[in-house]
Amino acid sequence: MRTVGLLLAAGHSRRFGPQNKLLADFRGKPLVIHSAEAMRNAGLDGLVAVVTDQAVADHLADFTLVWPEEADPEQSDSLRAGVQAALDIGWDRLLIGLGDMPLVTAVHVRAVVDRCTQKRASASTDGTHRTPPACFPTSMADALLALRGDRGAGSLLQALPAEALVEAPAGMLKDVDLVTDLD
Repeated sequence: MRTVGLLLAAGHSRRFGPQNKLLADFRGKPLVIHSAEAMRNAGLDGLVAVVTDQAVADHLADFTLVWPEEADPEQSDSLRAGVQAALDIGWDRLLIGLGDMPLVTAVHVRAVVDRCTQKRASASTDGTHRTPPACFPTSMADALLALRGDRGAGSLLQALPAEALVEAPAGMLKDVDLVTDLD
């Protein structure tokens, strides 16, 4: 099966402050590099990233880069743009990750991919919430393309059975929204 990774890295960092959070230093390198490296090292067959900032794009040269058409894209706009670009290159499974989750590992990404079936998605969990990284089979492409608003694919993860979830160690699924989250 062909698995493509989709990195969503097009946010505007409004709560973070004037700097693009994906370029903020985290453990000696820009935040987005951590998420990108997890995907690069997970043995995926292709990589796509949705971006809105050239400086972020510069760190993702080995990804197929997608720029949303909307000037101020909502999360679902970025997701749809990335899903469509991934469809254009072909996939059986699409692993979706977020550029602001620096603690996710390649091992965890691979476990989420391996839990995805041809008929059922898989997702990460901290024991309470279902979050990206999440993996979707092509049979769910239309559902992904139909999403609207600023919620992403979370609604598609809520009905997943327990066997579709990959538990992450404490703190791994933390995303960076504020400068203090970098601590």
